[in-house]
Order: sequence, then structure tokens, then C-alpha cells
Amino acid sequence: MKIVPDTSVLISGKISEMIKKGEIKKANIIIPKAVIDELQAQASRGREIGFEGLEEIKKIREIGKKGIKIKFTGRRPTLEEIQLAKKGRIDALIRDVAVKEKAILFTSDYVQALVGEAEGAKVKYIPVETPEIKLKLEDFFDKNTQSVHLKVGVPPLAKKGKPGNIKLVKIRDEPCTENELRSIVNQIFSSVRSDESSFIEIEEHDASVIQLGNYRISIARPPFSDALEITAVRPIAKVDLNDYKLKDELKERLKNISQGILISGPPGAGKSTFAAALAEFLEKQGNIVKTFEQPRDLQVGPEITQYAPLNGNWEKTADMLLLVRPDYTIFDELRKTKDFKVFADMRLAGVGMVGVVHATDPVNAIQRFIGRLELGMIPHVIDTIIYIRGGWIEKVYELSLTVKVPWGMKEEDLARPVIEIKDFETKRTEYEIYTYGEENVIIPVGEETKSSIQKLAKEKIYEEFKKWDPGAEVEIMGSDRALVKIKSDAIAHIIGKKGKNIEKIEEKLGIHLSIEPKEKTLKQEINFDFEEKGKTLILRINQKFVGKEVNVYKKDEFLFSAIVGKSGQIRIKKKSELGRKVLQAIISKNLRILV
Repeated sequence: MKIVPDTSVLISGKISEMIKKGEIKKANIIIPKAVIDELQAQASRGREIGFEGLEEIKKIREIGKKGIKIKFTGRRPTLEEIQLAKKGRIDALIRDVAVKEKAILFTSDYVQALVGEAEGAKVKYIPVETPEIKLKLEDFFDKNTQSVHLKVGVPPLAKKGKPGNIKLVKIRDEPCTENELRSIVNQIFSSVRSDESSFIEIEEHDASVIQLGNYRISIARPPFSDALEITAVRPIAKVDLNDYKLKDELKERLKNISQGILISGPPGAGKSTFAAALAEFLEKQGNIVKTFEQPRDLQVGPEITQYAPLNGNWEKTADMLLLVRPDYTIFDELRKTKDFKVFADMRLAGVGMVGVVHATDPVNAIQRFIGRLELGMIPHVIDTIIYIRGGWIEKVYELSLTVKVPWGMKEEDLARPVIEIKDFETKRTEYEIYTYGEENVIIPVGEETKSSIQKLAKEKIYEEFKKWDPGAEVEIMGSDRALVKIKSDAIAHIIGKKGKNIEKIEEKLGIHLSIEPKEKTLKQEINFDFEEKGKTLILRINQKFVGKEVNVYKKDEFLFSAIVGKSGQIRIKKKSELGRKVLQAIISKNLRILV
């Protein structure tokens, strides 16, 4: 009896099992070199199926010493054939060996069996049985366990409790061993292949992410991690939107008004739990609801389809989803710039969007969009922000776009488009977002009494600078920053050697200061070299400018004036506010020196 096994049957371990049971007694097992190369490639990429297939060949050798002969034959696949492995080229090489050797092709791949029979080969199809076995991983969980953390050489740890009250607990004193974790990993991969509701979401050379039932499992291997590590996360509660005791006004907004919702909060706060509850609430209101997830771990009903990135690309998934025409899409979680752009594109296409994003406070959630989208588009993409902490809604904001003079400014000609961030319950504006110069800024809106405080601050700053210029102009830029416009010939004295003088003034006043010349000057831009030396930034200028005053700009923003030293150098402390600005300007290639 001649047998040619393919990769699927070797990975399943069926041949060694049949030899043990006596179903195969005397046989020549012919293993194509293409099979060995494929298993080796999978093992080299850290995929467990490669190790399982190679271990099966070892078992066949050990078990079948009497009556079982093994030989390797066939040619090795070319680079082109390896690249076309997913198209079935390696399987074709295995079938060719079976036909040439007049052997029976053993396979657990139904498509391979059909093609082999169509080509006239003798085929034995061995379906993989899936006996229900309890995962060893589940032994580390109890009803209060949210996540389990296993690493070779470290005792197993678990996070237990509910959002807002989670504690890290040692499960046992004995450290995890390499063999123990490898056994758990093998069982995970065996289970995911046999469970239609489970998926391998990410599989890289040294890392894998798997959704196995309710468990989201991350596996890291050396050299990516310093030791084999398994992290398994499981939702411990499935809640209904009514459990959050939302006010009717907020429920009405979520149901009929809001089309761009952002759910934010720190890790483990319960964002995804709320997103799943909201998804089911929207579905029960007669909406078609889909989700974008990687991994797909939201606990939602079968009516809600959960999508992963199509060929690793959310843009392709979005193109597909627009043909499906959902009313709402839950995007869990927004991380990369492409994610935010896909979210915005779908929202502007008319799909109701609910995004989940990590943020330490609700305003930080909006900042994740600034720079990724044009400022004026943000209120059209997001109109409601729900901030979750400890499993409960702590804050709700609503966004709107208007044209007005920003808070704290007085002149009418300073009116501009402003995004107002209002507390949903009180309707009071708490923050404003607008463009100031070339920067987008988020400014907290205070009470009117702060105007008198700003007036006192301006007077205090003016008192400090009037000795250099009685006509100095002071403008408060925020709670901890001010702009001082002063005559050009006084600037070098104010800055002082290496910026020491201005640092003392800032320390005394407790505020960051920007110094600009009052007079607009037409000066010549000169070349310079840059060097970092210890704690100092050094700007090197041509020796012919020694003793002359130069102005340093970040693009069009004035930074400081200085007198060029004897060695043709200007020195600035790296850790000073001025040093940070100069370094940023150099990195962005926006630093200019005028004389």
C-alpha cells in the first residue's frame, strides 16, 4: 500500500492515529518534498500548524518502525509556486507525486480530495473530527476573571473584578513552563480550526491574535517577546442599554438625532461593553447594524454582522459595506490614521457611525481627530461624545459648528469658525476649538470673572517689561501663556545669554512667554548649521555676522533675537521651552535666521 499524505492530513495527526489503531499495518508512506518545505515555512513563521505537521512525521517514524517505510520524493517548489501556494500550486505538486507513484492521496482537505478525484488520482478523504474538549486555558478563569496573563517563568496572573474595580491577582505560586504554554497554544490552534465561530484575526511571524468563542487571545513568541506569552481577555458581563439608566433625552438623541457618536475612555473602562449594548439597542429600533472589529469580540446578537478588515484593509471593507447599506456601523477600535479617515468617509457618505477610542478624558478623544481631518469637518463627523469610566457614563458632550468671536477675544474682526463642545445636560459650552495662526487649539471656556484675572495678569507682565520698553504690548494667549511685543533692540537683552534671562522672568511670573518685535522688519535670511552637544543646541553662523543681532523664526513665527558670539555660535538649552521650539522647527525644516 502506497500512501501520499498532504499537509492537511499530517497537521490533523490522522495517519499516526490510524497506525496506532492498526488501520494501517504495512505501507510505504511517500512524503513529497513540497509538503516538507510547506511545513517548514509555516513553522519558521511561528505558525503552530507547521510544528504539528513536522511532529506528526516524527510520530509516524517512531510508531511504525515495523512494516511502515517512509521516503521523501518529488521536486522542491520554485519561488513562483511558493508565492502561488494559496492558489493551490503546492497541492497540485502533491497530487502529481501521488499520480506518478500510483499511490493513494490521503487528505483532510475536501477541495483537494475533489480535485484529486477529478484528475483521476486515488483519494482517501479523512474528515477531521472535532471532539469537544475543555480548553486548558479555561482552568485559569472563574466567573469574576476579566483577563489571564501567562508567561514562561512567571506565575500566572489574572485581572478580576468589574470595570472600575479590577485587581491583579496571582493565580498560583508555581511559574508557567515552556511545555505547559506550548500545549495550551497547540490546543488553541486546534480548537480555532474546528470551530466555525472562531477566527485567527492576526498571524505574524512571532505574534498571533485569535478570537476563540468569547476569548480574545494574544500570543507573543521570541524574538518579538523575550519569552512565550499568552494573554486571554473575556467579557465578564453583557449588559442592556437600560442597565445604564440613561435619561430619556439622551436615549432620544442616540435613537433619532445623533449620527456620529464617539465612545471614549481609558483601557478596561467598559467602552466595548457599552458599544455592544448600543448596537443591540439600535438594532431593536429597526436599524440595520454592522460592526468593524479586529478582533471580532463584541458580544452582539446574530442579527448584527461583524466585519474584519478585507485583505487587511478597512477601506475595502468600507467599500463592501456601503453596498450593504447599513443604518449604523460600530467601529471598534479607532487607532491608526487610516481608521479615522475610513470612519469619516463612511459618516460623510450618510452611514450612522459609532466609534470606540482610547482617551484619558472626553476632550482627548476629539484631539485624536484634529490633524487627521479638516477642522470644519469634525462636527459633521462627530456630534456626540460619550465618556465611560468604571463601566458607567461619566460625561456626555455634543458638538456644533458656528462662526463667532472665540471666548476671551473682544474685537469683532477676530470672528472665525468655532467648534463648540457643550455639556449635554447643562448645554453650557465648556470648550472651543478653532484655528489660531497656523495651529488648531482647544481652549477651555471659563466664567466671565476670568476676564478680570487676565487683566491683572497683563498688568503684572507689563510691569516686568516696561523697563525695557514703556510701549510694550502684552496679549494673554491662554491660562499659562502670553505674547509680549517689544521693540527690536531690546529683545536680545530680554532673552539674555543662552536664554537665561527670559527663563528667570518666566519662572518669576509662572507663565510661558513668547517675545516678538513690534516693528515689521525686512531682513535677509542667512544659512546656518545645527549641532547637538550635551544639553545644548548650537546654531553655527558665518563668522562675518559675529557681534550682529539676528532674529530666529519658526517659519513665520518669531522665536527670539540674539547676538552672534565670537565663535559664530548661538547656544540654547535643549530642555528649555525655547530649546524645544527650536528643535521642533529644525526637525520640521522650518527654522529661519534673519539678519
